[in-house]
Amino acid sequence: MDSSVYVFVEDLRDEGVDAVLDRITDLGVAGVTVAAAVHQSTDVTPHGTSRITLRHDGVHFPPPPDLFGRLSPPLQPGADDKILDDLRAACRSRGLAFHGSAVFLRNPTLGASHPEVTVRNCFGDRGAPADLCPANPDVRAYAVGLARAVARQGVDSVVADSLHFAAFEAGRSYIPLGPMDAFLLGLCFCHHCLLRATQLGVNAEVAREECARIVGGVLDGDPPAQGQVTRAALTAYAGPEVVAYARARSETVTSLVAEVSAAVTDEGSQLTFTDATGALKGAADGLPTAGLAAHDAWQIGVDLVALGDLVPSFAVLAYARDATRIADDLAAYSRSVGKDRELRAVLRPGMPDIEGWGERRRDVDSTERLAAKVRAAKAAGAAGVDFFAYGLVSRKVLSRIDGALSG
Repeated sequence: MDSSVYVFVEDLRDEGVDAVLDRITDLGVAGVTVAAAVHQSTDVTPHGTSRITLRHDGVHFPPPPDLFGRLSPPLQPGADDKILDDLRAACRSRGLAFHGSAVFLRNPTLGASHPEVTVRNCFGDRGAPADLCPANPDVRAYAVGLARAVARQGVDSVVADSLHFAAFEAGRSYIPLGPMDAFLLGLCFCHHCLLRATQLGVNAEVAREECARIVGGVLDGDPPAQGQVTRAALTAYAGPEVVAYARARSETVTSLVAEVSAAVTDEGSQLTFTDATGALKGAADGLPTAGLAAHDAWQIGVDLVALGDLVPSFAVLAYARDATRIADDLAAYSRSVGKDRELRAVLRPGMPDIEGWGERRRDVDSTERLAAKVRAAKAAGAAGVDFFAYGLVSRKVLSRIDGALSG
């Protein structure tokens, strides 16, 4: 199988490009996927010089000015040092594939400086400053420009992260919102989303009013809806106009991904599309909620069947402890996007997917667990496995990858 390890630019600066690639080559993988454009986070980095790494929004290279208009990506510290050029050259000399990942529509810095391009909920609030709306024309132009900019770094593929709507996340909430209430609160009703839905024949204002009525009632003390989010349950709970509005979001995402994929192809690379559903379902504990990720991707505006006609490659966030669940998720993706499309399983080689929080296992057992997931992914039709991420796990955990690929 094809394979890669995700790396952050901070790993390369900390340990050196050659030292990182030496260790990655020893793992038996075929390439690296470098985070060329990321969003801010505070990460524990166990084998780094800095045990806590603060990441910022933006790109790790000077963005070509001809690609951006009103919105331009923030520059990372040291973005002019050409470290991606060094990494590309080192990968080529070693025969390693060189992929570049980019976070597209999650950018707190851009959202704070341009709040008008962020999502707006049914109450009219700009409640998620990190989430850029894919229906906004400026955001769409930014996404295409970012895709071209990453492709121009000479990558074999551009791995697109967050190129879709986001799910609702509350910083603090002492109100017991059910899954369907949270879904309704996460729908965007900005001017551009309302307009697109209306053009598709949806009574968008009725949908917004229904969402505000239902969620407002829960905030005022009504009992939250029980059960998982399905189209049938949502129709019964919120009505057909809300479901139609949710369906209209898929056209917004599909058309944007089509533009981005075409731009990447025009730059001589190819797009690998990643949707966040696997992470939303299982990132916290490796125990994903019921419902396969491919079946629930519509909740963030992802129509996998439509994208299968537009995108050559898909990365599946296989964040689960159980190898059978990973096989089932990949098989469902394959049925949706088509068996002629490349599928890549993104695996976490350590906690919480191999061992749970606070759980200890003999390393041989952990390696076999990871190997079982690699085998399950391959049997389900995956052409590649990618491991996330070099700087976020210990070297002992990284050492499992070699045994898992050869097991």
